[in-house]
Amino acid sequence: MTSHHTALYDPANLIQAHVPLDRARYESLVAIVLAWPEEPALHDRDYVQIALQLTGHARAVAADVQQHAAPLPKDSGPRALAEVVLGEADRRLTPPLQGTVRCAQGRARMVRALYERLDRLTR
Repeated sequence: MTSHHTALYDPANLIQAHVPLDRARYESLVAIVLAWPEEPALHDRDYVQIALQLTGHARAVAADVQQHAAPLPKDSGPRALAEVVLGEADRRLTPPLQGTVRCAQGRARMVRALYERLDRLTR
C-alpha cells in the first residue's frame, strides 16, 4: 500500500517558524516504533499514518539541523556531518510511504539520527 503526500505551499517558511517541535512526544513514538516486535498487529493504514507523522517531524528536525549548520564554516567537521545526515534524511524521506513495519521503523530511525545531530550542533 502506498500513500501520496503533498507539500504545503509555504514559500516564506512561516509554518515552520511558528510551530515548536514536540520533541518528547516524538521521542516516545520513536522508542515505541523501534521496540515493536517483528509484526505488531496493526493495519497497513496505521503504519502509513505513523510513518507520515514521523516523516513530517523528521522534516521539521532536518530544518532545525540545517538552520544550526548553515552558519558554521563550510570546512568544519560539525557542518560536514550535518550535511551527511541531511543528505541521508532526504534520501530516506523522499520515497513514498508504505504500510509496513520497515517503513515506519526507517522513519523512526531517521528522526532519532536527526535529533542526535541537532544535539551535537546545539551543545
